[in-house]
Amino acid sequence: MLQELHLKQVGPAPEFDVEFAERLNIFTGDNGLGKTFLLDIAWWTLTGNWIDQPAYPQRQGQPEIIGHVDSPTASNHQDYHSSFDFDEQKWRKPPKPYSFKGIVIYARADGSFSVFDRDRKRDTAYNFTANTLWNGLRSGEKVLCNGLIDDWVKWQIQPDQTQFNLLSQVIHKLAPHPGEWIEPGEPTRISVEDVRDIPTVNLPYGNVPIVHVSNGMKRILGLAYLLVWTWYEHNKASQLRQNKASNQIIFLMDEVESHLHPRWQRTILPAILEVIKGFRENLNVQLLITTHSPLVLASVEPIFQEERDRLFLFELQGEKVTLDEIPWTKQGDSVGWLTSEIFGLQQARSKPAEQAIEAAEAWMRHDDMSKFPDYLRTKDKIHQQLLHLLPGHDPFFPRWIVTMEKRQA
Repeated sequence: MLQELHLKQVGPAPEFDVEFAERLNIFTGDNGLGKTFLLDIAWWTLTGNWIDQPAYPQRQGQPEIIGHVDSPTASNHQDYHSSFDFDEQKWRKPPKPYSFKGIVIYARADGSFSVFDRDRKRDTAYNFTANTLWNGLRSGEKVLCNGLIDDWVKWQIQPDQTQFNLLSQVIHKLAPHPGEWIEPGEPTRISVEDVRDIPTVNLPYGNVPIVHVSNGMKRILGLAYLLVWTWYEHNKASQLRQNKASNQIIFLMDEVESHLHPRWQRTILPAILEVIKGFRENLNVQLLITTHSPLVLASVEPIFQEERDRLFLFELQGEKVTLDEIPWTKQGDSVGWLTSEIFGLQQARSKPAEQAIEAAEAWMRHDDMSKFPDYLRTKDKIHQQLLHLLPGHDPFFPRWIVTMEKRQA
């Protein structure tokens, strides 16, 4: 698995040093501090390919990327050292590439995917846009992938239902809960201008062609297909090359909660881990995930294993970006996570409600109220704001009312 990354003079900080867990690695932190950047670097280290633009180095010093990989399919622990050539304006690849033969999958927040499988393509990756994932990926005269629409229908109508059953199982596991189930329906023609039969899904409220479902559901269906297609084609390639199928998958996913309703956010990450582990007995799976969602973090509390999993936090401290492992502590629910050091909110409320409560607490302590705006400097004004901003059952009200009555007595 990917064990370590050491970055110098590249990215938002002079240096980043990361030691990954063997199974689940979760990265969180504010926007713009380097979460997606770190996944891009991990992808480059594992595959020797950039997704889009190479990471641009800082201009001072000697930028370098050092990765450590330990793989059951490699002879031993390996180092990956890449430095930036300012004259050529590119990153140098190591003279000896990894013998790493696992599968690497990168799911990005915009709905695109990349797959690296050395048994299929030795040096390059399959890069899918949201469109090519659904409608097929080609290179000249070669068809690299039929696409979700064609493969789904082909798997559904062929006598051997193995792939279709697997796809159905994966979709079922990625659905949020039994009340919002998703199951494949019968393909149907939806346009006189498109001769293809289009897959459909049966939902609690009826049958819908997959091209008409929501963006969140499209992301789930695309992810389900991409996982099944990758594993299916890997096994086909292994048979043709007379190799054993890999026992290792590294899965990168940026903003796992993207487009997903809270019901989906609190189930998606455990479901992804279960789906990938289910492809093969004793399959080694390592996940690198970024998220802004307290529900995603709450969802992993039942499955987090401190000896195999890690939580990391990007922070801006003054003018310095830091990346640190955070000791795992259960917070109980999404409110607990929002007010933990991970998200750093004082309260899981609107900003005006938080300010009103702060003013009320200052008044109860007999603090100087001059630091608050004029509409929060007196008891009556604070009370009016609390009535306006908080629900009647809010647990802050009893303490506030009792204190007011004592002060009036």
